[in-house]
Amino acid sequence: MMFIPGNNPAMMQDAYVYAPDSIMLDLEDAISMQEKDAARTLVHYALKSIDYGNIEMVVRVNPLTSPYGKKDVRAVVSGGVDVIRMPKTETAQDVIDLENEIIKVETELGCLGRTRIMAAIESTLGVINAYEIATASKRMIGIALGAEDYSANLKTSRSKEGSELMYARERIIVAARAAGIDALDTVFSDLNDMEGFRNEVAIIKQLGFDGKSIINPRQIEVVNEVFAPTRKEIDKAMRIVAAIKEAEQKGLGVIAVNGKMVDKPVAIRAQRCIDLAIASGILTKEEVDE
Repeated sequence: MMFIPGNNPAMMQDAYVYAPDSIMLDLEDAISMQEKDAARTLVHYALKSIDYGNIEMVVRVNPLTSPYGKKDVRAVVSGGVDVIRMPKTETAQDVIDLENEIIKVETELGCLGRTRIMAAIESTLGVINAYEIATASKRMIGIALGAEDYSANLKTSRSKEGSELMYARERIIVAARAAGIDALDTVFSDLNDMEGFRNEVAIIKQLGFDGKSIINPRQIEVVNEVFAPTRKEIDKAMRIVAAIKEAEQKGLGVIAVNGKMVDKPVAIRAQRCIDLAIASGILTKEEVDE
């Protein structure tokens, strides 16, 4: 998910060229108070007029408790946004309040149920309430960690190894999995440390995250490389899935590949590997179905 400031029309115009999976136009932290209204208008018209293809379009709005939040919701829903990213989410009620605002606008527009929600968790209270937040609305598609505010709330600072974020990351990923939604990791802001960035992406992949927020197109390739399965992993997964299909056709209860039994966790990991290979462009659905 690539962050784009909502007051930069040139970046909004060209963001699709880099082919991120998701583009997040920011109306919150990246925008000064003096520019909030102008940025909101720019984002509204960007959503309506720029063809982003099949890239998921997200807007981070300002909190509803601010003078800008409700205006942001109206502007981006009427612009046709896919997902509203809610900042500084601390309770399930925060999500419910946002959903109610979305419903008001969608009802007026005749598009009830179209807009989805992602909640950014950026405080200790939000981390504690992660599961309640994740299950607060059927519109919820994911929860995301916002590390800068969270670290400040902990009364510490971010470190290169990220030890201060481990509890929050684990709690968020567990909450997301229990709720059946996605989990997205925080940004890595040092663009000069690509090795450190790659290491962090590897860590969050191992933890089980579905993706990472980024602030620069240069980071896209690294995320894709780390998350994409290797050819060896794909070949193994394909053999497992093929064996499962064959066993189902023959009515066999026990499945084995290379002398090793294939149980449910193995099958789930194999399917996840294939899904990632398709998402990465390494495989096509047609190849999998053959």
